[in-house]
This record gives sequence, structure tokens and C-alpha cells, in this order.
Amino acid sequence: MISFLEGPYRRLRFGKPIVVVSGLPRSGTSMAMKMLEAGGMSIVTDGKRTPDESNPKGYYEFEPVMRLHEDPDKRWLAEVRGKAVKIISFLLGSLPETFSYRVIFMHRNLDEVMASQSKMLETRGESQGADADNDALMASYRTNVEKTERLLARRSCFDVLDVDYKSVLDDAAGAAARIGAFVGDRLDTGAMAAAVDQQLYRNRHRAANARRRADRTARLIRA
Repeated sequence: MISFLEGPYRRLRFGKPIVVVSGLPRSGTSMAMKMLEAGGMSIVTDGKRTPDESNPKGYYEFEPVMRLHEDPDKRWLAEVRGKAVKIISFLLGSLPETFSYRVIFMHRNLDEVMASQSKMLETRGESQGADADNDALMASYRTNVEKTERLLARRSCFDVLDVDYKSVLDDAAGAAARIGAFVGDRLDTGAMAAAVDQQLYRNRHRAANARRRADRTARLIRA
């Protein structure tokens, strides 16, 4: 997190901050981008990945983001100052410290993340992998969140707002107010709240059922 003195200094030196919406895949990053867009913020997306059943409101992806970890040319970041761009948590460490970033970091129950991921692969007709692979992936996700939290706390270029996916669904108006105040761009928080679609919360029961099955299996193994 930036200190009281570092904030004005970085703004003078590096210009307007880049608003970064981040988190694990399927953690609500697209929902947050939709809220910012509805509130009147300029967003950065190329529209190449079109809406589908898994993300009917759109993915809000931007191709140069996918090359952050391998492309040394990051001059495009200068063009997105004052705008919002989606960058998954795995790539945050590749952002240079020559800019200021306001990071909206989305958190979501990992069982729901896995259920949403599984459903998306199922919709595409792709393999979901073995249970052991799913366990390894969940462990990887948990480690990534912990590592990312340490990174965000350590580097002065990041100012962070933690946002829980379910809390947005439970209180869209409150979440919109928090995000709007953090971004500080006079956004229409009413429109932001209205952009939250409760019907998209489709994987909570799937996640709960999967966890119950796993718990029953574990009890049988121990018996």
C-alpha cells in the first residue's frame, strides 16, 4: 500500500494511476470491469474474446496483457493511465514500477472458483482433469493469492482495494460506493450497482455439492 506522502509524489512523477482489476480466473474480475464501465470509467479491452455462456457480459480482455510476462516492451501502459484494465493475479509481478496502479483485487471462495472453471471447460467440451489435478490446481491458486498479497503489500507502486465476490452480490450498492471512492473518478455508483447481475452467481450450489462429495469420500477413506 502507498503511504500518505508517497501517493501525491507518485501522482506528480508518474501521472494518473492505472486502475487494474485483478484476481484469480473466474473470481469476478469481469463483473468488476462491467461495474466500472457502467459507472462511466474508460476501460481497456480489444473485444477479441466475445461474450459466451460462461461470461455472457463479456471477458474484458486485452491481448498485450497476456504478453506482460514475456514482452519487454510495455510502453502501451502509458496509454492506459486513468483507465481500467483487467490483469489476472499471475501477471501482476510483471508490471513495471514506473507507473502507479490502483488494484481492485477480487477474492472468491476457491470451491466456487474451481466449480466455475470446471463448468466453463465442460461448456467448451474440454477435459476437466482428474480430482488429483483439481486438488493441485486449488493448492496452486491458494498459493498464488498469498504470494500476490505479499507482492501488493511490498511494492509502493500498488494501492489496493480488496473486494469479495459474494459481498458484491449481497450488497452491490455498498460495493459500488467502495470501488467508486477508491478509484476517485466521480463514477456513477448507482449505475455500477445496477450492473451487478445476481443471476450470474450460478456455481455456489455446484461448489457446495462438490465439497460435500469430497468430504464424504475423505470420511470413507478414513473409515
